[in-house]
Amino acid sequence: MVRKRRTETSGAGEGSESQETSGYGGRAGPQRPPERGPAPPHHGGGAGRGWAPTSQQPQQGGRGGGGYYQGRGSRPQPRDLQQQGAPSQYQSRGGPSVRGGMPPQQQYGGRRGGRGMTGGYGVGPSAAGPSRPPAPELHQATQAPYQATQTGSSQASSSRQPEISATQAAEQFGQLSVHGETSSTQAIQSVIPPASSSKSVRFPVRPGKGTYGVRCVVKANHFFAELPDKDLHQYDVSITPEVTSRGVNRAVMEQLVKLYRESYLGGRLPAYDGRKSLYTAGPLPFTSKDFQITLVDEDDGSGTERRQRAFRVVIKLAARVDLHHLEMFLSGRQADAPQEALQVLDIVLRELPTARYLPVGRSFYSPDLGRRQPLGEGLESWRGFYQSIRPTQMGLSLNIDMSSTAFIEPLPVIDFVQQLLNRDVQSRPLSDSDRVKIKKALRGVKVEVTHRGNMRRKYRISGLTSQATRELTFPVDERGTVKSVVQYFQETYGFTIQHTNWPCLQVGNQQRPNYLPMEVCKIVEGQRYSKRLNERQITALLKVTCQRPHDRELDIIQTVHHNAYHEDPYAREFGIKISEKLASVEARVLPAPWLKYHDTGREKDCLPRVGQWNMMNKKMVNGGRVNSWTCINFARNVQENVARGFCHELAQMCQISGMEFSLESVLPPLSARPDQVERALKARYHDAMSILQPQKKELDLLIVILPDNNGSLYGDLKRICETDLGLVSQCCLTKHVFRMSKQYLANVALKINVKVGGRNTVLMDALSRNIPLVSDRPTIIFGADVTHPHPGEDSSPSIAAVVASQDWPEVTKYAGLVCAQAHRQELIQDLFKVWQDPQRGTVTGGMIKELLISFKRATGQKPQRIIFYRDGVSEGQFYQVLLYELDAIRKACASLEPNYQPPVTFVVVQKRHHTRLFANNHNDYHSIDKSGNILPGTVVDSKICHPTEFDFYLCSHAGIQGTSRPAHYHVLWDENKFTADALQTLTNNLCYTYARCTRSVSIVPPAYYAHLAAFRARFYMEPETSDSGSLASGAAGGRGVPAGGPRATRVPGSAAVKPLPALKENVKRVMFYC
Repeated sequence: MVRKRRTETSGAGEGSESQETSGYGGRAGPQRPPERGPAPPHHGGGAGRGWAPTSQQPQQGGRGGGGYYQGRGSRPQPRDLQQQGAPSQYQSRGGPSVRGGMPPQQQYGGRRGGRGMTGGYGVGPSAAGPSRPPAPELHQATQAPYQATQTGSSQASSSRQPEISATQAAEQFGQLSVHGETSSTQAIQSVIPPASSSKSVRFPVRPGKGTYGVRCVVKANHFFAELPDKDLHQYDVSITPEVTSRGVNRAVMEQLVKLYRESYLGGRLPAYDGRKSLYTAGPLPFTSKDFQITLVDEDDGSGTERRQRAFRVVIKLAARVDLHHLEMFLSGRQADAPQEALQVLDIVLRELPTARYLPVGRSFYSPDLGRRQPLGEGLESWRGFYQSIRPTQMGLSLNIDMSSTAFIEPLPVIDFVQQLLNRDVQSRPLSDSDRVKIKKALRGVKVEVTHRGNMRRKYRISGLTSQATRELTFPVDERGTVKSVVQYFQETYGFTIQHTNWPCLQVGNQQRPNYLPMEVCKIVEGQRYSKRLNERQITALLKVTCQRPHDRELDIIQTVHHNAYHEDPYAREFGIKISEKLASVEARVLPAPWLKYHDTGREKDCLPRVGQWNMMNKKMVNGGRVNSWTCINFARNVQENVARGFCHELAQMCQISGMEFSLESVLPPLSARPDQVERALKARYHDAMSILQPQKKELDLLIVILPDNNGSLYGDLKRICETDLGLVSQCCLTKHVFRMSKQYLANVALKINVKVGGRNTVLMDALSRNIPLVSDRPTIIFGADVTHPHPGEDSSPSIAAVVASQDWPEVTKYAGLVCAQAHRQELIQDLFKVWQDPQRGTVTGGMIKELLISFKRATGQKPQRIIFYRDGVSEGQFYQVLLYELDAIRKACASLEPNYQPPVTFVVVQKRHHTRLFANNHNDYHSIDKSGNILPGTVVDSKICHPTEFDFYLCSHAGIQGTSRPAHYHVLWDENKFTADALQTLTNNLCYTYARCTRSVSIVPPAYYAHLAAFRARFYMEPETSDSGSLASGAAGGRGVPAGGPRATRVPGSAAVKPLPALKENVKRVMFYC
């Protein structure tokens, strides 16, 4: 190794790529998009109260097929669910029932209506629906004086929000007040009750268990854990000199226990968290004691004396851990979960796996736990298992699941680089982009040298040299004599460097950098790859992790047996006993809902079978209208006649499916180069509008043919169309253009229809006003999500998205808004905002207010009930998210008119959990789908759920491959007083209304749409907002502030987050993100 005095500067990161694959449905099923972006609308709101939008221009409900029928057809009679309370059917506990019931006999007469979102339906007394019952009276907090603040912006944090306890949350609830545009005698009031104690902010108690559906039994990967009958003690640990590595801390504690367990620790085997806390089953013989521990470095093969490090360890009694409160909580006699007791038990059960395997989060990995699989570009997958202790209705349970993640292959660095670049490195010299890619991949990676025989000293890579190895020299004496790196390695080690035109690896710090030629270094085994995977690597990893349910169940059981918890010395020390049998859980299979299609089709309604159906003999219930469209082809190998033929077939499919779609385009397909996307889009748009404008028409749709590997083209195209030109577009990949299958074209037609303002299908229960706590009064359903940049991106903003239904009673169309906010900020900052405008004074706005106004504009009615599905919140942030976002909802409502307080139900949707449900008998084909998974509609609200709170697991989709993951729904606030049956059935039925495919989906569509919108918006950001350069968009975004003038989100002590470019109004009104 050569030490060089000057430091090298770091290069920029490289871009990553993403693309859209069009067409979901049939047997393909919907896939979550790659972690990319959504779209940004401005979040307006009026100055002062009122429902008038910021812009005074009249706004329509979207382009395309208005009402279903204008005749006065009869309405299906209410089925299955009653308006209020538990239906009579729910009271029965026995007897089989036919899934879905009999189809309604009434037919929907009439002809297709006009273009508005709420055109006449042949199903009810009027488009406005029944007369509104008065809103329930809600409690109010005392009035708060107006304070001119920008709600939320100044409260943002650039780091993950700390968890807060129920008591802290109660105090914050008590301090909540609403600040908006008020006079001295009038204030916007908060409708959140003041909290005199933590009881005031309890999450809703379970309103009883559901009874609707066909009963069955499933198995869950939860293993009963017997609560120990031990006297647990906590001790504070201080190690000096202080080290940040948990590995070193554990080595120190392991040596201490080895030396002094019998003599000073009373024979106790303590559990250590790797930092500041030590736990024992019973007291130690002292309250405070000092220990002197010496660690000796492992032998590196150099033959030199190994380094010795001395540490002072102080162990001091801190507290007793009371398990009585945990028993009270598990039995439902105490509301707050004693987190400390749960944490102790978790630490105890992690001790042995931490010593045996490589811990990553709550998972453990090792080459011994399964075969390694190559992922490409120098990466490989390791198998492992996830482990977490959880409080449930059956008591404590240990959740065990299989997991896999990417590790860097322990290769010579030269071989790693060859795999990374996917070519023979001897063929041509490294380009600047090659250097950037190598630097990004190797930064932070630990290597060991191979040119010194048995000596395997390890170093961590901090960068690459800007000069080639042959150009690097260093001083050898004080007179300034220099020697080349090549000469030094030849003379000192007899090693001839082959790749002299390559850079050296930089190791050590920037002040005293050391350089190592790549060919003398080998990557150390066991380093997890934490950066973003490319599409090929993701696909390879998914193949590894994809297991049929029966195989996954067997692997989980084998893992539990392999871990041998009954022989774990720490579990035995603390008296924890783990069952080796999966939990057997009572479940119910909810019936699929009837779906309504247009009366002009041969099939006017449909009952899905095992979570799927098709469009054969059906027409969209509300076909959109596309009178003028054109096509741009960016694929070099697609000829004009092929593009023309594809577009004609797609237009015909849209017509067959029920859309009013012109077969002739405004202009013939244009072939363009991908590197001239902006020029091509604007030129074609100008040419089309020069024809359409004299006819007072707009360009309704742009069809785009993309290369299969299109890099940043897709993102650039969406940004230009949606934020600059005001165009909705449909992208199609070259491989689909050549195949041109009917199934693919039908799936694309579904996406196009909702992008131009149509509806694909509607729940029959919605049309017959038969959905409890939705159909009885105007109800708006929100979905919200926040997507965060990959851990490798240190400063990229997070993207928040909120969608809301814009039709009632159908609740099928959703408008979406997005905003950029502080890096990894989970609380949605722009839900409600207050700012000062030089002309208008105090102005209120934000996403909630704009969507409420949009709902009233589209339906003619104010929402009298709010259901809010919030995706992506971890359990530790439940209180924070509820406190902040419910308050923002309240403020947005109060800013519209005095005492406007619609009741709110706030539900968190979680997919990133490790609970899996398996059929009780994998050979019973009446209880599984074709993939071997449990049937769609399976709901569990007992045994493995929360001891007291309102939560449930719902598997609403049919499996395609692998093991289905049920969604977990947890109710944090419920002023609408949902029964378990009502909320579970509503959620399950909504999963059949997802617009992009003819399958039920795994999470409720509002949350899914918010997820799509948030990923779309990442394409709108300027690339410089990411220090890793991994954003797809290559053109400027964030031009100016959205209409209405909200300030950009600002974090104390950091730069303001640049706002996203505003969506065009006509794009914002439709489901552009589909």
